[in-house]
Amino acid sequence: MGSSSSSIDNIPNAQEIMQETGFSAAHLLRLYERFQFLDKDQTGELRPEDFEALRELAMNPIGDRIIGAFFSPGQERVDFPSFVQVLAHFRPTDTNRTRGGTQQEPANSSTRKLKCQSNYNLKTVDGKISRAELLEVLRAMLGLQVTEEQLQSIAERAIQEADLDKDNAISFDEFRKSLEKVNIDHKMSIRFLR
Repeated sequence: MGSSSSSIDNIPNAQEIMQETGFSAAHLLRLYERFQFLDKDQTGELRPEDFEALRELAMNPIGDRIIGAFFSPGQERVDFPSFVQVLAHFRPTDTNRTRGGTQQEPANSSTRKLKCQSNYNLKTVDGKISRAELLEVLRAMLGLQVTEEQLQSIAERAIQEADLDKDNAISFDEFRKSLEKVNIDHKMSIRFLR
């Protein structure tokens, strides 16, 4: 890692990205190296196909949804700062980091992690999770492990338990409330350097 190509100075806007995401220089450099590895065309941007080359995502039943988290609707490419912004949601929470009154909530806060989770696992048009959308995710995640009848039952029960306003859909607030007892910081954290 001692070569000049492995320097934080070679990453455009590195200081700004570190400030926004909370990643250290070492983390950012490692992510930049991984980004460049995926960027086979050396365009400085990644396409969904670039992510599909990762065996772990290709084998993951919700791999397409994970890949989709990196792209806004209609967006075909993602640059390095946007790539890092998405990954920042999975950074362990830094309890020592403070923010000023006007600074936005960190990407790795519990609320932002939940929003990220609901956005990529539960793609919705209206911001609510319908029974059909929930069934689609359950089918992708559970596949042939359970019967269609069991999937229907799981979806029905989840909607009944989480749907507080009884509109047969789950809003983000209802989604968040249903996961109050889950340690989302732990469940949605990835150690980037080992």
